[in-house]
Amino acid sequence: MQPLVAIGFWPRCYGLSSNPVPQPIVDMTVTAAQLKARIIALRNNKLFELFVIVVIIFSALIIGAKTYDINPGLLGVFGILDLGVTLFFLVEIIVRLLAEKSLKAFFSKGWNIFDFIIVTASLIPVEESQMALLGRLLRIFRVLRLVSIIPELRVLLNAFLKSLPRMGYVSLLMFILFYIYAAIGSIFFGNINPVLWDNISVSMLTLFRVATFEDWTDVMYETMQVHPLSWIYYLSFIFMVAFIFLNMMIGIVLEVLQKEHEEFDREHGQGEAGEVHWLRTHFELMEHRIDRLDQMLVRLLDENDDPGIPRKPGNK
Repeated sequence: MQPLVAIGFWPRCYGLSSNPVPQPIVDMTVTAAQLKARIIALRNNKLFELFVIVVIIFSALIIGAKTYDINPGLLGVFGILDLGVTLFFLVEIIVRLLAEKSLKAFFSKGWNIFDFIIVTASLIPVEESQMALLGRLLRIFRVLRLVSIIPELRVLLNAFLKSLPRMGYVSLLMFILFYIYAAIGSIFFGNINPVLWDNISVSMLTLFRVATFEDWTDVMYETMQVHPLSWIYYLSFIFMVAFIFLNMMIGIVLEVLQKEHEEFDREHGQGEAGEVHWLRTHFELMEHRIDRLDQMLVRLLDENDDPGIPRKPGNK
């Protein structure tokens, strides 16, 4: 066999001819997009969320079990389990990080920042380290990740935090009321029982006991032996604090909680608020289209010689 023939035969046998057929190039962008889609599907999977919740509860049980006097061998098993939980949380936060559009989008949410801090801080070694106490405390706060995982808990906590400023004014008014009643009690009842009414600070503690209904009748009956009408003092205080101000605080929390539920339903398209938001959005879209059609009709009428006789757009 001649060398030229052999050389020409070799490529054709193994698909390496001098004029090879162009092979399709694999699009890595599509592959990356598919991988991101799978990560997003994993993050939104309900079973995955349920498993994360189970792991968080299991982590809390491990932390609680370590507070008991247990066998050192079992303590070593708990250490291994704690390490496994920490690694799982690390994988879970990476999945959530990759599922977002960008790092900025991930860290723009407060709960994501909280989860990231708790998970990364849990990587601090807790044995024979100056940061051991901080590491143990941060592991305790991993239970709060239930709030970031369960939307209903987030709604409750957000409502509580948003109602704090308004509740502060009610608390200030309650403090003024406590101060006035404590001064009155210290003046009238200080000689009866100095332990409970010696000064204004002790009197405020006594009034807090009365407001929480902790054996308040014993305090009242003691002063009624000297001042028979002192029951008016106690009943008026209980009526204003336990009924009026407490209901005001409950009303504030319920109002904010209702707004938070409406906002949650609006964002997720659920409930009456979600339906109203959907209708409003589509109504605005229809209104925009009608405006565009109106403008097109005006332009067509302006292009006609006789505005009273409109013509087809194709006619000249």
